[in-house]
Amino acid sequence: MTVLIAGSGIGGLTCALMLHDRGIAAEVYEQASAIRELGVGINILPQAIAELARIGLLDRLDQVGVRTSELYYLNRFGQQVWRESRGIAAGHPVPQFSIHRGHLQGVLLEAVIARLGPGAVHVNHRLHDFQQDEKRVTARFVDRAGTELERVTGDVLIGADGIHSIVRRRLVPGEGLPKWNGLTLWRGARDWPVFLDGRSMIVAGGLTSKVVLYPIGPGRSADTRLTNWAVVGRKERAGEPAAEAQDWSRTGRCEDVLPRLAGFALPEVEVTELIQGTPEIWEYPMSDRDPLDTWTDGRTTLLGDAAHPMYPVGSNGASQAILDARVLADALAAQADPMPALTAYEAARLPVTSEIVRGNRLGGPEGVIDAVDALAPDGFDDIDAVLPHEERAAIVRTRAGAAAVKRPG
Repeated sequence: MTVLIAGSGIGGLTCALMLHDRGIAAEVYEQASAIRELGVGINILPQAIAELARIGLLDRLDQVGVRTSELYYLNRFGQQVWRESRGIAAGHPVPQFSIHRGHLQGVLLEAVIARLGPGAVHVNHRLHDFQQDEKRVTARFVDRAGTELERVTGDVLIGADGIHSIVRRRLVPGEGLPKWNGLTLWRGARDWPVFLDGRSMIVAGGLTSKVVLYPIGPGRSADTRLTNWAVVGRKERAGEPAAEAQDWSRTGRCEDVLPRLAGFALPEVEVTELIQGTPEIWEYPMSDRDPLDTWTDGRTTLLGDAAHPMYPVGSNGASQAILDARVLADALAAQADPMPALTAYEAARLPVTSEIVRGNRLGGPEGVIDAVDALAPDGFDDIDAVLPHEERAAIVRTRAGAAAVKRPG
């Protein structure tokens, strides 16, 4: 069996490694002319880290990421709304990692090249279209100028090509643009002094804006960490929401971010100073797509953001792509005929991820901050008098969407 993978992001590269681990050949096709370590911080849940550990990547992750220990939900005055342990501190056998997205992609790419060979990853190959029959699928690739490069035949085609997936567009014609909820996310990372225990996450704010802070890698000294920040809020800018929802590579401006911090007072981090000194700021629309009834058509299926793009709350985006890859590889390894295998993969993953997409639209577990802010917008003296512990726990628990996947057998 040979599997063609469109997209060299976290989902696509992980899928190639999972397939190789099960003795299935995989080829990865990337439309960019080079695979660069782009992006900022993300979190990978223990369920997903367990799968990467099983294919021998835990040591490399420790070299470039941070084992997350605690998560704090605060209001904009720095008052604690909720606190919980994460990863090993929460009793998981493996850690949760806070990590630079590009560094994680680099670890995966390094492993793909070492295990599958450098020829397994094809850059400057944009999927143009594909055809399939009962026996094979044929993908046609072009370069960035639109010149046809080659036609490649395989047994399965996996669309791991992101929120603007070409494979999804073929499977779901007329779907249109991603859905933008009117919120914008500004993100950046820079070297910053250690705060709390050096492995903690902070999500702070309220109904109008939020700040997310966490270390994602070693710093320039023992007393600093590469620290990720994100600010989310409504942006007053003329233009159609559809145009905002299409643009995932816009450079952000500090002057657009700082007004969202009015009224914030976090004792752990001077957020304004952190952001003002960030060399590069990125701006993203908070976009997703409605869950589909099916991801699969014959020998073709979707994975990761191509299958279930979701709002970046609850640390689920990359984690779910990794879990997709494991379940898909297991399904293909278990059956000689790939078509029922793809059906089994979809049956296992589509309902779970659809629930997470819908839950993230409600704010994910950090919605507990909004619930408290609505009741006590000027702060509080006793959090339990505002919202009892059990009610806060219920919000966090029901919206967490951790989606653990049990291994067969």
